[in-house]
Amino acid sequence: MRLAVLKERRRHETRVAATPETVKKLVQLGLTVAVEAGAGAGASISDADYSAAGAEVAHGAPTTLTGAGIVFAVQLPEKAEREAIPHGALLVCTAGLMADKPMAGEVAGLGIDLASMELLPRISRAQSMDVLSSQANLAGYRSVIEGAAAFDRGFPMMMTAAGTVPPARVFVMGAGVAGLQAIATARRLGAIVSATDVRPAAKEEIKSLGASFVGVEDEETAKQTGAYAKEMSAEFRRKQAELIAATIAKNDLVICTALVQGGRAPTLVTNAMVEGMKPGSVIVDLASDGGGNCEATRPGEAYVTANGVKILGYHNWPSRISVASSSLYAKNLLTFLTAFWDKAAQTLKLSPDDDIVKGVMVTRGGAVIHPAFEGVTAAAPAPLPTPEPPPVREPSPPPPPIEEPPPDPVPAPAAKPKSEPDFVAPPSGSEPPRRKAKARAARSAADTGEAE
Repeated sequence: MRLAVLKERRRHETRVAATPETVKKLVQLGLTVAVEAGAGAGASISDADYSAAGAEVAHGAPTTLTGAGIVFAVQLPEKAEREAIPHGALLVCTAGLMADKPMAGEVAGLGIDLASMELLPRISRAQSMDVLSSQANLAGYRSVIEGAAAFDRGFPMMMTAAGTVPPARVFVMGAGVAGLQAIATARRLGAIVSATDVRPAAKEEIKSLGASFVGVEDEETAKQTGAYAKEMSAEFRRKQAELIAATIAKNDLVICTALVQGGRAPTLVTNAMVEGMKPGSVIVDLASDGGGNCEATRPGEAYVTANGVKILGYHNWPSRISVASSSLYAKNLLTFLTAFWDKAAQTLKLSPDDDIVKGVMVTRGGAVIHPAFEGVTAAAPAPLPTPEPPPVREPSPPPPPIEEPPPDPVPAPAAKPKSEPDFVAPPSGSEPPRRKAKARAARSAADTGEAE
């Protein structure tokens, strides 16, 4: 079976869905691996590295996808690449269709079996396949590194002969995977760290990492269970805002990590809170792709506010550490494939009764099957455009008759050179020619004499 690895074409995406390490293991399973040329460039992986690992490097998506039964990608491929995927092939990626549910019908209409890895259930058997956790973990780390680079003072406390540099104060909003890694990284750098989360269970996790907990605890937070936070009511946000405003004003670096899958990110930091921060403070918004947790965030930009606060709202934070994030993502996909690979039959067997399969499979057999997409039906593929008939041309007028040039004149035969005529005997009764000449001469002389 052929497995195709596509080059990512969406903006701000530098990751790749397979590395030379995972390619070797895929080949060992009996797969033929084709990697699109340039797919690993953003993650510092050359085409030669893939070739050395046993992959075929193909030029262009259509060539890469030819005959593929499995397709690996980071994000949902663009329209042209989706249409080039063979009918019945399995596409494994983070499709992000919760924010665009009708797209599931389009994918089903193309006959693609889609496994959307961000929908993986939170069960122990699936931990090694959890792409959200692996990517959020690195995003949390990167948020502190970039925040520290933008902060114009030191992170740890430093005592010198010239004086003491106080430690930075870091406030992390959201204690999921990204938030917990941000806490741990900021603590390693020597900052004083505090954090907040709407889930009561997160309180102990925050404290276990050496940070202090800040938050409102009421009946609504008690209902927050599971790994992902649910959107809170307006009343809760109002009470939390009052507490958070005072906390933010005292901190140097604020890291926002609250995302709602398939929806807009909640606003946690208002413009008024930003105005109350000290000049030189930094806000890092990991939720910028969802609109941002900070009201002043400009998605995709980093800028300084009028009161001197730096706001980092970059897109796609995992791509800002592409080598590590590609490595972990590729291993997540390899683990998923290996778990359902039948070595004897050399094929993939995705049982519809398996909890993992039920969690990730959005489309199958030309239909939308995931319960979260109830009511979405497969869209008929767009018909190929009918070529326009060639324009009817009016018949051209017949060309004018070709006049044949007059024939060349036939040259007259060359005149025969004049020669002395043969002597012809005079007719009888006539004078000989000499006598006639003498007579004419005599008459002429007589005439002349008379005239004189």
